[in-house]
Amino acid sequence: MVAIIHKRSWRDFDWLLAFLAIAIVGFGTVQIRYAQPTETYWIKQLIGLGIALVAMLGVAFSDYRRLLNIAPVLYVFGLVLLIVVLIPGIGLKINGQRAWIKVPGIGQFQPSEFVKVTTAMMLARYFGRNRVNALTLKEIIMGGLILLLPIALIMLEPDVGSVLTYLPILAVVLFLSAIRVRLVIAALVIGIVTIPAAYWIGVKTNLIKNYQQERINVILDPENADRRKIGYHTWQSILTVGEGGLIGSSSSAAHSQSGLKFLPEPHTDFIYAVTAENYGFIGCVLVLAAYGILLSRLITGARRASDRSGMLFIMAIVGGFAFQIFINIGMALGISPVIGIPLPLMSAGLASLIATFIAIGFAISVQLRRFVN
Repeated sequence: MVAIIHKRSWRDFDWLLAFLAIAIVGFGTVQIRYAQPTETYWIKQLIGLGIALVAMLGVAFSDYRRLLNIAPVLYVFGLVLLIVVLIPGIGLKINGQRAWIKVPGIGQFQPSEFVKVTTAMMLARYFGRNRVNALTLKEIIMGGLILLLPIALIMLEPDVGSVLTYLPILAVVLFLSAIRVRLVIAALVIGIVTIPAAYWIGVKTNLIKNYQQERINVILDPENADRRKIGYHTWQSILTVGEGGLIGSSSSAAHSQSGLKFLPEPHTDFIYAVTAENYGFIGCVLVLAAYGILLSRLITGARRASDRSGMLFIMAIVGGFAFQIFINIGMALGISPVIGIPLPLMSAGLASLIATFIAIGFAISVQLRRFVN
């Protein structure tokens, strides 16, 4: 069996998926360099790419079923990291969030990005067994508890943006695990009713802070938003996108929105706005096309999976990626609130980059073993 795998490994390796991921990172690194020419973020991104490639290959040529067997151990280890990051003196507090651990020589490390992968593995393992009946209420509750533990710890940081990226993972797994249609409809109805009510209660009890309310109001009523305060991020991003026009701005880096530092966090939250400024509408469409092909390759890998657990993991990752891409680009275009969600593979950030390549390596591992029983 091992000999068969080795003979087929390089032929069945998903080169297009790997190439697309590397190309997007390379393109993103150029945008990071343009956005922050006096900083070393782009150098760290290249270092992170090297580490990420090693991690991807290591996971790709490992048997993903063995990795799923130790998913509980990895899941618990991830929870421990989320607890450690909350300890003052160990966890770094940046912009009011204690979500990073300092790594000498590299920079900040954000455990929640890696825990996203271990949580997806745990869910895939739990729901991965073959079934002929719809999910029971007990199974749905158990899946909710698997997701709730990391979410509860991340909320203590607090990092609402990261929490939101976890929700599509469970939603996709439940949807593909034969959840009853009436439960889906009931959940949608409850969500439509409770979300506005929860928002109203949050405002009245001050659980939702004023700045969080203003970020939502900027999207609902942009014309009346304070463009010098809470609406500043959104309006500067919209201006940056508009400056690119059809084929990109002719302004030099020193005279651009990002170069003059009008655009906040151009190397992370608003990297897509920088892309729009440099390459215009055409460049933005090409980036979206690259992401579309990347997601389609992952979906193809899920369809070829030899078991449910491998398929569920890949599709959970697809759901998470698609959600992040939509929200981040929506932030840049002013159609979603600014909540600090990075653009996968393009935004600066070692933890997000490495975790993404680990997930891609897992998808490749599933494809390499699709002929093995």
